[in-house]
Amino acid sequence: MTDSPPISKVIHEKLTSAFAPTRLEVVDDSARHQGHAGHREGGESHFNVVIEAAAFAGVNRVARQRQVYAALAEELAGPVHALSVKATAPGE
Repeated sequence: MTDSPPISKVIHEKLTSAFAPTRLEVVDDSARHQGHAGHREGGESHFNVVIEAAAFAGVNRVARQRQVYAALAEELAGPVHALSVKATAPGE
């Protein structure tokens, strides 16, 4: 069995690589969803992401979220059940 890094670290690394953010917060919110669909013992199933990046300048809110979801497609297809995204451009 191989040790894999925490999902929160993978999310942070992928978003940093994809967007070079000026601000990035990845918060595991799984504990608040205990007993709900998708919750797993040990957490790392529900996340809140706040990301600020120049890549989002001139891009509408829905397109920004789609860009983030695309960067995390593998995680969203597997261990991540829910992802809340607040994506902004610098100065917003």
